[in-house]
Amino acid sequence: MRDASLKILVIDENAIRAAILEEGLREGGFTNVTIVRNMANLLRSIVNADPDVIIIDLENPNRDVLEQMFQVSQTVRRPVAMFVGESGAEMIERAVEAGVSTYIVDGLKKERVKPILDMTLSRFNAFNRLQRELEDTRRALEDRKVVDRAKALLMERRGLSESDAYHLLRRTAMNEHRTIGEVARSIVTAANLLEGSL
Repeated sequence: MRDASLKILVIDENAIRAAILEEGLREGGFTNVTIVRNMANLLRSIVNADPDVIIIDLENPNRDVLEQMFQVSQTVRRPVAMFVGESGAEMIERAVEAGVSTYIVDGLKKERVKPILDMTLSRFNAFNRLQRELEDTRRALEDRKVVDRAKALLMERRGLSESDAYHLLRRTAMNEHRTIGEVARSIVTAANLLEGSL
């Protein structure tokens, strides 16, 4: 996602600052730039623009405006670079929690726009990669627990060894074109239904 065709949305109420951002982007080779200067119905504007990247410039934001922008960042799930005139440690922490990829305090210069955009994309992609890995790990742990439970049920009710129970799960999964986790969940759900624990 680093080509010049990236759709970039610049959100800035100040025409001069928006022009600096736009010029910096165009000099960096990015021509698909849309500028939104009206903060009313901001989410609708973002949905309509469907950008690949969002750059928000808030010259001197108050806490309410920053909170609104953090909510936008959490909602749209796009790389977001946020320029602010000044800010404290708490706001930086809130920005990170909200998924803002880069949070730049008092650093708006047109020659900095492209490197900041590149960093925003890199951080967003790295964060997404970590989230996917975390979700995969959680799913694998959940699968492992349910497979262990299903094996225990098969061992108890059919008198199988642990190895035989696992091979039965695996063979059933292959025959039914399902994952072992899916088969194990079916067994555990059926057992819970029969035992009246659901």
